[in-house]
Amino acid sequence: MSLRFSLALLPLLLAAPSAFATQDRVASAEIARGDFAAAEAALNAELRIHPGRPELLLNLAAVYANTGRSAEARALYAQVLDQRAVLMDVRGERVASSHLVATSGMRRMQANQLSAR
Repeated sequence: MSLRFSLALLPLLLAAPSAFATQDRVASAEIARGDFAAAEAALNAELRIHPGRPELLLNLAAVYANTGRSAEARALYAQVLDQRAVLMDVRGERVASSHLVATSGMRRMQANQLSAR
């Protein structure tokens, strides 16, 4: 996956409810820095404690998309879409639906795959 994917969706993919754990904010910062291995480790640790949290799944999907694991990223986006939509704080003091973030991520992945052909 290209860095273009990361930069285009970064405002949406760095989702973290304001009352959520510091660990997710750390993972968001690691994603923004391109430290995907550290972000993945932090997110997987948090998912063991809070399985199914959409903000964790979305950030892990971003890690997978940026490290060439498209199938895994799509599976996480689909998992978020199978849940009830929740409003989440995203960068820039904006709010977005977890479904909007997941759908945007899937569309961006499709567009990048088509442009790579």
